[in-house]
Amino acid sequence: MKNKIFKIIRFFCILISLFILIHIINYSYAVNPDEILPNKKNELRARNISKNIRCLVCQNQSIDESNAPLAKDLRSLIREKIKIGETDKDIYKFLSDRYGDFILLKPGFKLETFALWLLPFIFLLIGIYVVYQHNKKSKKI
Repeated sequence: MKNKIFKIIRFFCILISLFILIHIINYSYAVNPDEILPNKKNELRARNISKNIRCLVCQNQSIDESNAPLAKDLRSLIREKIKIGETDKDIYKFLSDRYGDFILLKPGFKLETFALWLLPFIFLLIGIYVVYQHNKKSKKI
């Protein structure tokens, strides 16, 4: 009996350890040491911008987290623009003009992105209405 409990506990410890390891690896950043700017303030700006830019290869990661070659190129481009003195707003504008609003992980609210912001609420209301109608019909039966 003790042997069986020990095996179960050991299994769960290994499972939890693997989960923690995968979680840590998943959140490690992909920025290489050769990309880091010597000025800490500029590097912090570059990292903040990189966290808000979508990797066009991975699509669900920021370029700060992605190891894709395009993400590395975009990180280098951002750092070059910071070196020449461009503001964050200028960098975001350049990237969205070049790649579209899709590249922004948090696109602004404007006419082109109106549906993107409004559709989740419309679908929520439709879902509530469908559930309400279903429950209404269920009570009649």
